[in-house]
Amino acid sequence: MKITELFKRGEFVVSAEVGPPKGFHVEPMLEEAKKYLGGVAMVNVTDNQSSVMRLGSLAVSKALLDQGLTPIYQLTCRDRNRIALQSDLLSAAMFGIENLLLLTGDHTRLGDHPQAKPVFDLASVSLLQAVSRLEAGEDLGGNPLVGEPPKFAKGAVVSPCSDSVDAQLAKMERKVEAGAEYFQTQAVFEPEKFIQFMEKAKQFGKPVQVGIIIPKSAGMARFMNNNVAGIHVPDSMIEELAADKEKAKAGITGVEIAARIIRECRPYCQGIHIMALGWESKVPELLKQAGI
Repeated sequence: MKITELFKRGEFVVSAEVGPPKGFHVEPMLEEAKKYLGGVAMVNVTDNQSSVMRLGSLAVSKALLDQGLTPIYQLTCRDRNRIALQSDLLSAAMFGIENLLLLTGDHTRLGDHPQAKPVFDLASVSLLQAVSRLEAGEDLGGNPLVGEPPKFAKGAVVSPCSDSVDAQLAKMERKVEAGAEYFQTQAVFEPEKFIQFMEKAKQFGKPVQVGIIIPKSAGMARFMNNNVAGIHVPDSMIEELAADKEKAKAGITGVEIAARIIRECRPYCQGIHIMALGWESKVPELLKQAGI
């Protein structure tokens, strides 16, 4: 099932994210996904997120598919040249993986192998173009594919709460022109900024899922403010998390905040994407409180 088909049916699409393990034993991750994410439509699989080496997103996407879950295969440009990227896309099509989220990727200096050489042969826009070329039956070298070409639902990312809204809108436009069919956003903690962004972004006519992180603590919120581009957690939310540390530690405060954000943003988007960051067990309660 393609996520774009759900959008076309008018469904409010919920997806959630899993991070592959730093090893090849996937059973615990699969059990958690089946237990806590059975109520979401799609499960994103991160691709060496934050430049930390982990099990490959393609392998985990196939494992989720085998368990009856619908994966969104995340693919970044950091670790592969255009030959490897196109090859992995064909492999995904062979496995029956239909949903993609295409990203440039974080630089290697931010991860656990800072000495690794980054590739970045393509970037998010040119990777979208590469997928569109494959769907048209040829590779980036102009060589024809054998047999029926692959067909994907092509997703991209945008940061609606960035300091430069015009720059984000320009990037969004380039991604739409390159073939993006839906968008997932960076985590949103300022609904009013998201709403203002969506008033301008609706010109592109593409469905948008608002990104949701369940904040775990005031310290985590401050870290994101200082280190993650495009995210700002308001002081009022930080104070809310700091007011009762035990309540925050148990996830109660974070779920309340995230559910409130979803309720405020829901009229202005076509779905939500939950980045649980290890708190997959909180997803069912989050959806309940958000009224989904």
